[in-house]
Amino acid sequence: MEEKIRQLEEELEKSRFQLYVFYELTKAMRTTLRLDEIIYIILTGLTAHEGLGFNRAFIFFTDESDKKIKGFMGIGAIDGKEADEIWCHIEKEKKDLYDLIVNYNRLKENSVKSKFMEFIQSLSFPLSKESGILFEALMQKSILRVKKEKIPRLKNDPLVKKLKLEEFVMYPLCLKGNPMAIVVIDNYITKKPITDDDVKFFSMFMEQATGAIENSQSFENTLAKAHTDSLTSLWNYGYFQYKLEEELNQAKTANSTLSVMMIDIDDFKKFNDSFGHIQGDEALKKISDILKENSRKIDILCRYGGEEFAMILPGNSKEEASLLAERIRKSIMHNEILKNHFTVSIGISSYPLDAIDKATLINKADQALYTAKRNGKNRISLA
Repeated sequence: MEEKIRQLEEELEKSRFQLYVFYELTKAMRTTLRLDEIIYIILTGLTAHEGLGFNRAFIFFTDESDKKIKGFMGIGAIDGKEADEIWCHIEKEKKDLYDLIVNYNRLKENSVKSKFMEFIQSLSFPLSKESGILFEALMQKSILRVKKEKIPRLKNDPLVKKLKLEEFVMYPLCLKGNPMAIVVIDNYITKKPITDDDVKFFSMFMEQATGAIENSQSFENTLAKAHTDSLTSLWNYGYFQYKLEEELNQAKTANSTLSVMMIDIDDFKKFNDSFGHIQGDEALKKISDILKENSRKIDILCRYGGEEFAMILPGNSKEEASLLAERIRKSIMHNEILKNHFTVSIGISSYPLDAIDKATLINKADQALYTAKRNGKNRISLA
């Protein structure tokens, strides 16, 4: 009788704990609609001691355009040494589940990532059968548990080899019936067996989390449309203002440089007056394409308004920005666009050399642009 009472007490305590975790994580997920923050909350909930307590949790997203399955985020440790460092820090700081979730904004501002996070983000697999069990689980669209005894048969599997998986569970996330991501959990460090109850709780939690991810993706798609210029498909003025503030804060935190480039098409009004606005719009599209071709992936290219464009160049000094500006200037000048040759004038300012706040940085780049215009156009001027 006493043994039965003890078992019931243990089951009640476990149920109480599960309800607590669900409540805390659901509450946390309601605080944001940003995809990266939602994912961080989910993975933290899966790995935190006060959450589900797995050693590692990581997520891959499908990219239909590139036909790839790409690592997006991972929480955990890459080896025992990093695990000890992480767990000692959590214990020392007395961090609970909510503290760990709040910590994400500090992590975003810090240029130093965990080794495991960097490793996951470096991974990419083809969206095909070549990716083995990762692709299989995505297409299966249901939870897949791989026990230790099955691992020898998977020794050549790309995911198993890369992450040295021994026992793990995979949960595919689907949007409108299409696989969009997959979450993987394991106990790589402690080697603790994953029980039936662990799998059940993981599945229940991911069912809740899927809704939060869907809401986040819908929000981010709506946000992207709201901040995209309908003609050129570049970011618009509003996004430039928002993103410059964000990048400037990151540059300050990382003690890095940042440059702003303002680009104006010379004598564009004359072209519009001569050939009409339809041709003018076509010219803007083609010039936008040239700007895209000549910028880096991390650069933020925006249509500032009319025939003016703006570019945020994270990590670029004024000298580096001027080299890119010269490449852009020459490329536009030498490309025939609608049987015409266009030129651009460019103004550049840099943080921290010219300004330490957003408004002054933009103003200095604008002033430099107008100096280029006054000095004969088709040239670059530095603040």
